[in-house]
Amino acid sequence: MSRPSILISGASIAGPTAASWLAAAGWDVTVVERFDHLRDEGQNVDVRGTGREVLRRMGLEDDIRSHHTRETGMAFVDEDGSTYASFPAGAGDSDGSPTAELEVLRGQLARVLYDHSASSSQYVFGDHITALHDDGHGVDVEFDQAPVRRFDAVVVAEGSRSRTRRLLFPDTGVHELGLFAAYLTIPRAEDDDRQWRIHVGGNGRLVHLRPDNVGTTRAMLSLKTDIRGLDRLDRDTVVGVLRATYGDLEWETPRILAALDDAPLYTDQIAQIRLPTWHSGRVALLGDAAWCAGPFGTGTTSALAGAYVLAGELGATPDDIPAAFTRYEQILRPQTDRAQTFVPHHGHPRVEWRRKVMRQNLRLIGGPIGRAVSRVVPLVTPPPVNSIELPDYSPSALTQP
Repeated sequence: MSRPSILISGASIAGPTAASWLAAAGWDVTVVERFDHLRDEGQNVDVRGTGREVLRRMGLEDDIRSHHTRETGMAFVDEDGSTYASFPAGAGDSDGSPTAELEVLRGQLARVLYDHSASSSQYVFGDHITALHDDGHGVDVEFDQAPVRRFDAVVVAEGSRSRTRRLLFPDTGVHELGLFAAYLTIPRAEDDDRQWRIHVGGNGRLVHLRPDNVGTTRAMLSLKTDIRGLDRLDRDTVVGVLRATYGDLEWETPRILAALDDAPLYTDQIAQIRLPTWHSGRVALLGDAAWCAGPFGTGTTSALAGAYVLAGELGATPDDIPAAFTRYEQILRPQTDRAQTFVPHHGHPRVEWRRKVMRQNLRLIGGPIGRAVSRVVPLVTPPPVNSIELPDYSPSALTQP
């Protein structure tokens, strides 16, 4: 009897994780990636709770820990760089710290997951899906480059702006949050410490600096705005907009703006994905393509947990793929829906009195009294996706060799 076949679109975090588990469960796995190479760049991400448990079951936790950025916590700073609120890194998953026990660069995590799955899955780079034809017994997939192929199931593990998702759902479920972010990598300065430092600049503007483990510093400029399409502008126009928008801010802002000419730059119009269902027949969505909650704290963990559950359910009933997709969604949706109740634009005050209130609240919560209380009662509720109870599947699927 031939092995069941599956196509996964997307080679970031969720796709390679699902590929590893499905291959271990006996599936013939193909992963297609639009880019012509593995994208092993990216900013800091955290791995918490169930995400870390998935890595442990894959035998990868120690490998990922070797890539730890060594970020020691979060600090809010004034124009002169003085700290008025600080939140040390969490020692576990229940203290609600913004900085997790395990912080890594997205690209390094993606590389480890790819390396782990490459020998058991076929990867195709530089191609993408253009059409899906599900006849109830299999899915005929048309590609931009390759000839048509037939699979028993298809998983779309792309980003929040997934193009393939549009082939399944005319209403793509994109819910704009009114936030724009620019991410760049800049030279490390002598006084850059190991904290995630944030300056709240007013008029909806935040400036972020974070440490990495490769000798540079990761910067982010985030902006609350009603303007759409900033992420689709050409680089020179984006650089001009950023300099005009942030040019009056102090602290490390001039340093970041000066680096814009040469630094690697990525921009994103931040949105959540809210869909009535994540699957249709033999095709399912996974990760940000299905349930993106935003940029702060849940994406990586939910991608790892979601990939594990999806693969486990498919492995349990490979002869009833729609039923497996239904169970996968039933297990994960309550937690991912709750994670979307956190709206990050609240931390981007536009008017001065709100900025002052935010500052006072942060000073209280991030001061000695607030930190003492948080040891008993978390003052920042950890995202619910971190506490998903991972099902036990067959013994062979629990721990990979």
